[in-house]
Amino acid sequence: MPHAVVPAASSAIHSPIRPVLAITCGDPAGVGPEVVLAAWAATNVHSRAKLRVVADADMLATVLAGVPGLPAVDVVPVQPDDPRPSAPNAVLVIAPDRLIGPVPRGAISAAGGESAVAALEAAYALTCRGLAHAIVTGPLHKSALHMAGHTVPGHTEWLARACGLPDSAASMMLWLPPHPAHLVQAAHLAQGENQGAITTHGLGVVHATLHESLPHALARLSVDGIVQAGLRLAAVLTAILNRQPRMAVAALNPHGGESGLFGDEEARIIAPAVEQLMLAGLDVHGPIPADTLFVRASRGGFDGIVAQYHDQGHIPIKLLGMHRAVNITLGLPLVRTSVAHGTAFDIVGTGSADPASMLAAIEVALDLVND
Repeated sequence: MPHAVVPAASSAIHSPIRPVLAITCGDPAGVGPEVVLAAWAATNVHSRAKLRVVADADMLATVLAGVPGLPAVDVVPVQPDDPRPSAPNAVLVIAPDRLIGPVPRGAISAAGGESAVAALEAAYALTCRGLAHAIVTGPLHKSALHMAGHTVPGHTEWLARACGLPDSAASMMLWLPPHPAHLVQAAHLAQGENQGAITTHGLGVVHATLHESLPHALARLSVDGIVQAGLRLAAVLTAILNRQPRMAVAALNPHGGESGLFGDEEARIIAPAVEQLMLAGLDVHGPIPADTLFVRASRGGFDGIVAQYHDQGHIPIKLLGMHRAVNITLGLPLVRTSVAHGTAFDIVGTGSADPASMLAAIEVALDLVND
């Protein structure tokens, strides 16, 4: 873990004409390198930003040669301060300070976990030096991290600690970008009766707790934690939507606790948090039972939701659009986005990994930098 340094390219960034986005592959044993390479060739962000991949260039070249369907691009090592623009046909690669060596693909390993951390360290260092304006990350595997001796649960907590902040200073947010209307119509025709599962509007979900066991998450649920998550969600949605968002806070228990019959967290913790958010001037409603809340939100009733724990927010967003969703870290003095999927070891090397989430993560990172 590096010494705590607040990045030079931090929260209220006013970027140069072409800000630099540092992209990591996450665990190189997973599909991260594949979606990074595919997204690099497909994104239109090159005209508005300078992209850099922080990785082992030899690893990328090996993946490029061995996975069917990847684009015909060159892998070009560059120095951290190289000024050249990026382009779809040549992947510009900055080597981490620590190159771990060969990583067995499609399997959990200490080498994979350590490689992911080494790339994240280097990307973070670039932001501290003002050489990058945002970090975009591929998927990690938590067990690989632990095999490598790292107790941090994931990117979110690693970055919080690197900035000298407690884990609670950061919030996980999943953002489902708006879906073009013509694609929605086509999807509805393909799905027949299942016409409520795809929407044209965007939806953001922030989590009041982080990567932790369910009992641990519930034990530390607090009024302040929900309020902070709600304030962070409101700030980023306002930046994305250019207007005040309409938000809701999910209940914890079935049926919202049924007036205390199924638990008192709604009355004791969640309702007071909603009241504080309302007093802060936010358009916020709740607590609302999660099973009906996400249905209402999927139909455009809300722009954002505060979920109480990881799966309460992740499952509905991934059902609504897993491959379009973006993971955004809130509350830190830097911009970080990520894919919303995992390492997918089962499809590594098959050429079937979908780069849509990486494409969206790159686009959203640039939007946040330019805000």
